[in-house]
Amino acid sequence: MSVQGQKVAVVTGASQGIGAGLVAAYRKLGYGVVATSRNIAPSADPEVVTVQGDIADWDTAERVIAAGVERFGRIDTLVNNAGIFVAKPFTEFTEADYRAVLGVNVDGFFRITQLAVERMLEQGGGHIVQISSALGDQPSAAVTSVLASLTKGGLQSATKALAIEYATRGIRSNAVALGTIKTPMHPVEYHETLAGLHPMGRMGEIDDIVDAVVYLENAPFVTGVILPVDGGQSAGR
Repeated sequence: MSVQGQKVAVVTGASQGIGAGLVAAYRKLGYGVVATSRNIAPSADPEVVTVQGDIADWDTAERVIAAGVERFGRIDTLVNNAGIFVAKPFTEFTEADYRAVLGVNVDGFFRITQLAVERMLEQGGGHIVQISSALGDQPSAAVTSVLASLTKGGLQSATKALAIEYATRGIRSNAVALGTIKTPMHPVEYHETLAGLHPMGRMGEIDDIVDAVVYLENAPFVTGVILPVDGGQSAGR
């Protein structure tokens, strides 16, 4: 069980990049952490529980929340970080592309969020954060990715709907809408081109996103917000 008063965060897509940064940030805040991804390794930190699995499978969601409750006794924050991004002309998307992106970005959000909210209601409060994309509500001619707009736009609408549904019951719901971030997803040889997509002329850093999530975590009067962290991309280009 958790130390008296210790809060607990669940982070999906936690093995590398933004997810790994979020795990480290929540530990610095003193949280116990449940970290999940397909290939995540066991942690040497006794306050980090790791669960391997495909978040698109509802069984994985159930195992993750059960592991958090068994180890710590509670779930205070869920960060829906796991995501797939595929950029193609619309007519070139395959059924496999569609199933993969919808599976992780939508199915991977839905069941684990249901289970987390059930625990939060029992506890009297909690916080849900979606890691979204600036393309969710501001498509770009330079990046042909309807599946990103479809899934991340849906998550942003769901973020606001959850915020309103649970506003009087102690549960907040927010999202961080990313530009292009320096993670293992993007090979170094493309960094210069990707930097040019942002008015600020650079890619984002993992810490830019982590800092935004930590801000939302520590902002008890903020809910239903889609916070752009995108180098000005959503402001216009």
